[in-house]
Amino acid sequence: MSTISVGLAERLAHAHAEKGQHFVSAPKFGRPDAAAARKLFIVAAGAPEVIANLQTVFDTLGQRTFNVSEHAPNANLVKLSGNFLIMSVIEALGEAFALIDKAGIDRDQYLDLLVSTLFGAPVYKTYGGLIAEERYEPAGFKAALGYKDVGLALEAAQTLEVNMPLATLIAGRFLTLIESGGADLDWSAIALLAKRESGAPTVLDPDRRD
Repeated sequence: MSTISVGLAERLAHAHAEKGQHFVSAPKFGRPDAAAARKLFIVAAGAPEVIANLQTVFDTLGQRTFNVSEHAPNANLVKLSGNFLIMSVIEALGEAFALIDKAGIDRDQYLDLLVSTLFGAPVYKTYGGLIAEERYEPAGFKAALGYKDVGLALEAAQTLEVNMPLATLIAGRFLTLIESGGADLDWSAIALLAKRESGAPTVLDPDRRD
């Protein structure tokens, strides 16, 4: 259920098959609060009869299971693509908040406008709230893990010969955050980079550290 590379999932599937065993990839979407509430979304791939045998486990952990393929590594690819989309939203939100901050617009009012109109999806509500409040600790998902995942997405893209220029940009953003001492912050803290680049002080600046 971990977010691993497509290549590693391929090797695991092959190794299990050689031993006459079954392998199912079943990564999930959802932060720790969703896991505690058993509201995860599970992306499963593998032999249909094996997934059926595991359904009771998946139902205990999540609110819905998506069976995406009989080829187990495809679930890992779907998971990585989803994490890439979340990262893209975080980067866009960070830039948008930096823009309205510079004009002196209230962050909370701006977030309310976003999620009450065209951007009511959970990803905007969750990460918009974290960015508006600059609530990056404790991390629900660390920036270092975000950097790992965008790297795995780019690795898969290279194998499949798919150009992902935005993913390349985001990988650079994560690396900058990590180099600035933010590896253990929530991955939504890449929003701090846009704020810092606008000229505003952030917790990433040495003179702002506790």
